[in-house]
Amino acid sequence: MKLSHIVAALGGELQGNDIDVDRLASMEEAGPAELTFLANPKYRSQLDSTAAGAVIVKPALAEAAAKVGRSLILTPDPYLYFARVATLLTPPPAAQAGIHPRAVVGEGSVLGEGCEVREMVSIGRNVTLGQRCILHPGVVIGDGVSIGDDARIYPNVTIYHGCRLGSRVILHAGAVIGADGFGLAWAGDGWFKIPQTGVVVIGDDVEVGANTTIDRGALKDTVIGNDVKLDNQIQLAHNVHVGDHTAMAGCAAVAGSTRIGARCTIGGAARIIGHLDIADGTHVGAGTLISKSIRKADAYTAVYPMATHKEWLSNAAHLRHLDELVTRVKQLEKALQQAQDNKDSQP
Repeated sequence: MKLSHIVAALGGELQGNDIDVDRLASMEEAGPAELTFLANPKYRSQLDSTAAGAVIVKPALAEAAAKVGRSLILTPDPYLYFARVATLLTPPPAAQAGIHPRAVVGEGSVLGEGCEVREMVSIGRNVTLGQRCILHPGVVIGDGVSIGDDARIYPNVTIYHGCRLGSRVILHAGAVIGADGFGLAWAGDGWFKIPQTGVVVIGDDVEVGANTTIDRGALKDTVIGNDVKLDNQIQLAHNVHVGDHTAMAGCAAVAGSTRIGARCTIGGAARIIGHLDIADGTHVGAGTLISKSIRKADAYTAVYPMATHKEWLSNAAHLRHLDELVTRVKQLEKALQQAQDNKDSQP
């Protein structure tokens, strides 16, 4: 594809020769027929050595990038532009309409025009699918589920009964939507299971990673807003609410009835306990434990700095005596203040 065609489709400004490029590549690996990008200034030195035929850069770097004789596409956000070029060059496959003979479709289910249902898919009763959905082998959809247009559901995804999903949803392999929340009451001699009568409601343009689980609500629904992006192996418990445009990295876990605002980012392996409120625009670092509500948007991190095991043992030993040390410091401050007061009171 010629660079001019890319610019015509996506915007930006072309400088240099209008060459053909066949794929994207990193600055280190790109060749003369490939397009690369520079988004992080710390890789600025690679401009001089890359063999790429063309580079996506910010306008501020245009002069420096032009010196190495590459064609350029100038754009304020090279990383976003790269993502859009990647989609332009490798668009997702279109649905091939039809239901495989070894798929099962339950009574009363309605499949929209152009849906592709592959082998070993099981669709329950009274399910509604929008247009052009693709269901890969092994997908199981429970009774009464509704899914919007252009959904892509990968192998072995399970969607429990009654859940409602929007349009352009992507569910990766092994994801489970709508399993029972962890609701139990102690009965004196054992646990009594609390019925989980809510469902999971997922908005438009949501992507759910492989083996991620989203539990159904206990009394009200678990709600995932529009354009939410969930990485692999995330756990969202019952009655959790995730606001629009929030992104969560792998292995994060959110306990029940917590509300996460819009445009938040949650780092990998972060843990958020139940019944909390997280403000819009909050950023939680990887491995952070959030144990109280966050009312003010900011970046929050609670990860102890990495150290050798010997250093960690030494620091941990000191931390065990931290309260005692604080008490001694307060006693010393009080004694010093008394000494100063006595001195000031002398004639």
